[in-house]
Amino acid sequence: MLPVVLVGGLHADARRAAVDRLLAEVPGSVVLHHDLATAPAGTVMRTVRDATGVLDTGEAPLVNDCACCALREDLVPELKRLEAAGGTSLAVVELWDSVEPKAMAEVVTSGGLTVTGVVTAVDPALLLPYLGNGDDLAERGLAAAATDQRTVADTFARQLEYAPVLALLDSPEADDEDRELLAQLHPTARRVLIGHGDLAGAVRAGFDVEAAAAAQHPACALLPAEADAHGVATLVWHRRRPFHPERLYAALEDLTCAAARSRGRFWLADKPDTLLHWDAAGGALCVESAGPWLASLPDAAWEMVPPVRRAAAALDWHPEHGDCCQHLVFTSPGLDRDGLARLLESCLLTDAEYAAGRDAWKRLPPAFDTFLEV
Repeated sequence: MLPVVLVGGLHADARRAAVDRLLAEVPGSVVLHHDLATAPAGTVMRTVRDATGVLDTGEAPLVNDCACCALREDLVPELKRLEAAGGTSLAVVELWDSVEPKAMAEVVTSGGLTVTGVVTAVDPALLLPYLGNGDDLAERGLAAAATDQRTVADTFARQLEYAPVLALLDSPEADDEDRELLAQLHPTARRVLIGHGDLAGAVRAGFDVEAAAAAQHPACALLPAEADAHGVATLVWHRRRPFHPERLYAALEDLTCAAARSRGRFWLADKPDTLLHWDAAGGALCVESAGPWLASLPDAAWEMVPPVRRAAAALDWHPEHGDCCQHLVFTSPGLDRDGLARLLESCLLTDAEYAAGRDAWKRLPPAFDTFLEV
């Protein structure tokens, strides 16, 4: 079976360097790339190349006016064509700038192929500028569809945090703060310096699509731990009391801008049964419902919940509230940990509000309905 490796990332120079390194390290490897920049003309350009140069080019028509949809429709047939032709030892899929590896890994796997590795290529010197860039992808010519509302910062953060391997450009402009920020944002990643490490070995270690998805789900995400080094800090804030919706809403701007990156799960008093996802980068915050807390489900429904989520809840189970909690992580250079913690504490229910009970909580003003499109 043809092994497939995905290499992505908004840092195009680093991405191409990583791809070229794989071609050099793995004899018989081939790179497949779909250029979505041609989408305004109505097509997506496909290129297949090896270490000697371009082997084949072609076009894939847009699907529903969506370049990323065209990529999904064309990718698996092209990979299967390479597999059937034989002679290819490794298929490297170089993802276009704003394409996120999670979706493509799931597409490739559902097509019956084997993803053995996922890499995000990073120029450490560009880490903070990209995490701080709140521009819409459309403003930068990087949107994958007419309806694409993602920003540079949140797209880059997801690319970075999904991949188990980070291929790093040896950038002379990068300093200790840049490298520390990268380490704190994704502490479990294997970091390989392009040209100075065994990138081919790192990407052939195997990849579990379901486990990777679970590691990003707010209910069981592998979030960073507390850290403080080289001017970069990570605050892990965990509490067992719900937020007051109005006070939290009033503090959102300060909380969102307090760190280069923040994420996790949180608990609102007026929606006590709903697990809410916090995802912020570039000064912009996305809040979404991630379904019910397990504590809110009847026992019979637990069998329908993935085992990894049940295990994560069991590790953090409270005798009164079950898995309901605040678990937010903030990472940034120059992080004011004490001030941030005080602001978060001020948004929780007071003792009197907490003692009033769930029925009273549900009558609090629903400040987040606009966010959640209720």
